[in-house]
Amino acid sequence: MASETYMPGPICLIENVKGQLMINQEALKILSAITDPVVVVAIVGLYRTGKSYLMNKLAGKQKGFSLGATVQSHTKGIWMWCVPHPKIADHTLVLLDTEGLGDVEKGDNQNDSWIFALAILLSSTFVYNSMGTINQQAMDQLHYVTELTNRIRAKSSPEENEIEDSAEFVSFFPDFVWTLRDFSLDLEIDGQPISADEYLDAALKLKQGTSKKDKNFNLPRLCIRKFFPKKKCFIFDRPTHRKKLAQLETLHDDQLDSEFVQQVAEFCSYIFSYSKVKTLSGGIKVNGPRLESLVLTYVNAISSGDLPCMENAVLALAQIENSAAVQKALAHYDQQMKQKVQLPTETLMELLDLHRDCEREAIEVFIKHSFKDVDQLFQKELGAQLETRRDNFHERNLKASSDRCSALLQDIFSPLEENVKQGIYSKPGGYRLFIQKIEELKKKYYLEPRKGIQAEEILQKYLKSKEDVTDTILQTDQTLTEKEKEIEVERVKAESAEATAKMLEEMQRKNEQLMEQKEKSYQEHVKQLTEKMEKDRVQMQQEQERIIALKLQEQARLLKEGFQEESKRLHNEIQNLQRRMERPKRRCVIS
Repeated sequence: MASETYMPGPICLIENVKGQLMINQEALKILSAITDPVVVVAIVGLYRTGKSYLMNKLAGKQKGFSLGATVQSHTKGIWMWCVPHPKIADHTLVLLDTEGLGDVEKGDNQNDSWIFALAILLSSTFVYNSMGTINQQAMDQLHYVTELTNRIRAKSSPEENEIEDSAEFVSFFPDFVWTLRDFSLDLEIDGQPISADEYLDAALKLKQGTSKKDKNFNLPRLCIRKFFPKKKCFIFDRPTHRKKLAQLETLHDDQLDSEFVQQVAEFCSYIFSYSKVKTLSGGIKVNGPRLESLVLTYVNAISSGDLPCMENAVLALAQIENSAAVQKALAHYDQQMKQKVQLPTETLMELLDLHRDCEREAIEVFIKHSFKDVDQLFQKELGAQLETRRDNFHERNLKASSDRCSALLQDIFSPLEENVKQGIYSKPGGYRLFIQKIEELKKKYYLEPRKGIQAEEILQKYLKSKEDVTDTILQTDQTLTEKEKEIEVERVKAESAEATAKMLEEMQRKNEQLMEQKEKSYQEHVKQLTEKMEKDRVQMQQEQERIIALKLQEQARLLKEGFQEESKRLHNEIQNLQRRMERPKRRCVIS
């Protein structure tokens, strides 16, 4: 899908109107149409630091996000530009450009904090853009990161003694990229050349001491190290002379500083190659509609005065998608049954076998499209709906068989009924002729195909309805003695009783088959759910092992730097995570 066909330029996703965040419905429509996985790159930083220029470069365009040419902040709220990913087929790159932090026109930084938090919540790569070097002023300007635990919750109701939120954040926080604009220093420490990443690591070193000043120095550094285990740094020379900066979006690369052009190319290459698909807890890949749901949940929470909660956002998304998964599964079942079932079926098992095949496929469809189905509520709903559909097919099968058999009996026996009316059998010897004719017509009836499961019952009901006629012909037949008539009456009664017993036995067998089918349906649900839960468990364990590995690295680094208390605190977090991994597996229960 070419970018021009669905999004030729950026559009405001979250508007900032007089301090109130409002969602742009047109932007949501664009997201809802993107079925591919999304790589979401958000950029934040002080206003007038050149954020929009970098985002335009990521979009592969010279113009797009508003650069502005004055000291006024141009980008209000969060703007979005969705383009096909330049390196990964069938993936969409979603670029989020945020309004400049610290805009004096706003008066307070409450709004900035929410913009900062939303950029983190929505992105898979978070770019922090600043001017000059990483000094204490730059760190102070990044104070928003120290407020994150007051702005975001990982869980709706954390358990007692549960891991603190900052530990939970690592599992869903984006990768962190610090871009330093107009960087003028030589990259070296103690006369030795270093990389930009090493420069960032050195800048994030903590200071020994317990004074308020020391704590203020360490706090933003600790937060960055704890929240963002994967960090990257890029430095950029000044792109051109200050007077030409206002025309930056009209200047070609050959009119810009060559070092700057190369640095921008390296930045873009890194983002395209290493930025991950946005994922939720459990490895759930985010596409356009899922990102749309996250935007709605987070902004609505902020607007209502609540804290955005990742768990609530995922559960809200799960409610929507699991409900849709039930409908997809039922639609698949309906389509397959319509193609495969021809009513009436010869036996009940023929129908139940077809139902079981289509049911298994329907459950597979549901399992594929569902996630975080708490207490299996949606799968239980699917099971109930499939059972209702099975019963409905059973009723339709009974009716189709009854209608077919009734029509056959009418067609086969109507000449006999006409002869009875004309008195053909009301004569000496007529009874034996009548019985002989009935046996011939019964054989003809039995030879007819596709009568279905009601064949015998409808026949017996028909014959029972003709008992008075049969008895009249018997009693008027003068060739039979009274004794012979009594014997014949008893024979007919015995035959009828035997047929009734057979019917009751057949009904019992059908009920048993239906009960067996119900048990098989339950076992199929349990089997597929167990496989999914095991797959999810492995995915979650891998995710937690990754988090633990990153935390162990940070703990070792803190220990090496001599920060015993912080190292111990991180050690406790790691132990809590490990204890969680050792908790007994949840049993698969569907009732």
